[in-house]
Amino acid sequence: MKKINYDKLNGLVPAVIQDAKTNNVLMLGFMNEAAFEKTQQEGKVTFFSRTKNRLWTKGETSGNFLEVVAIQLDCDADTLLIKVNPTGAVCHTGSDTCFKETNEDDAFLYELERVILDRKNNPNEKSYTADLLKRGINKVAQKVGEEAVELVIEAKDDNKDLFLNEAADLLYHLEVLLAAKDVRLQEVVEILRERH
Repeated sequence: MKKINYDKLNGLVPAVIQDAKTNNVLMLGFMNEAAFEKTQQEGKVTFFSRTKNRLWTKGETSGNFLEVVAIQLDCDADTLLIKVNPTGAVCHTGSDTCFKETNEDDAFLYELERVILDRKNNPNEKSYTADLLKRGINKVAQKVGEEAVELVIEAKDDNKDLFLNEAADLLYHLEVLLAAKDVRLQEVVEILRERH
């Protein structure tokens, strides 16, 4: 990482905190050189508190730490992007973020798509996904149909665990079908957005 420019804000730089899994922005804080060094050493985000005029590790009183996953410096070397795994509510109000947003993980379906595409492009004989794709579009479509029927059957009962597992099976097999048809999940999402 190149040298951080602390000169523009009297020894401070903004630190944008982003959830490493969801990519949602959680909060904004400020760091001086000592806060940055402590963050790197301990793996937990430490800010310079402008109101307390001291270093402040997020979570030091609440236990809701921000575990560092990655740190990036912007093109001007005067703003940090810190990707974290939060261990609880981020905002002192108890909210997921300091912007009153829910920090939900919708990115996993895209991660699953990447894995499925990798199995398609780099087949592995031990992979169920690669084997299913190798069997052709008819078999993949059949599996989607089977999983949809199983989900409907479980919807009529009161076993939430079985229902959730069948829903997960259907989503997975639908993503495999999309990959088999060379369609990206984002294309489906765009249609849903237009309809919304």
